[in-house]
Amino acid sequence: MAVLKKVKASTLMETLVASVLIVVIFMVASLILNNLFSNSIKFNTQKIENELNAIEYAVITKQLKLPYRDDYENWQISSSESKANGMNIVLLEAKNKNNGKFIKKTIVIEGEK
Repeated sequence: MAVLKKVKASTLMETLVASVLIVVIFMVASLILNNLFSNSIKFNTQKIENELNAIEYAVITKQLKLPYRDDYENWQISSSESKANGMNIVLLEAKNKNNGKFIKKTIVIEGEK
């Protein structure tokens, strides 16, 4: 006899409201995730930082003559050299052509004795 018990059902309006709420929540979550992923790709500077590290190594080991200018993907790389207190100071700068992002790196090399 337990099988014949009446099950309380929801109305059509309740079902539609619940479905709309679920769809809206998924849409908002999708937009947020899309924004996060696109920003992480757009403003990722890992490649240019690796390139600046390689240039820094070449400057320290005297494999690269200064001043140095180069284009790397969407970045313009330039360097300048100055001397202060018996030390050579090399400034590496990278500027993104698309979004104007700017990265600076300073290298201090002790003078020869």
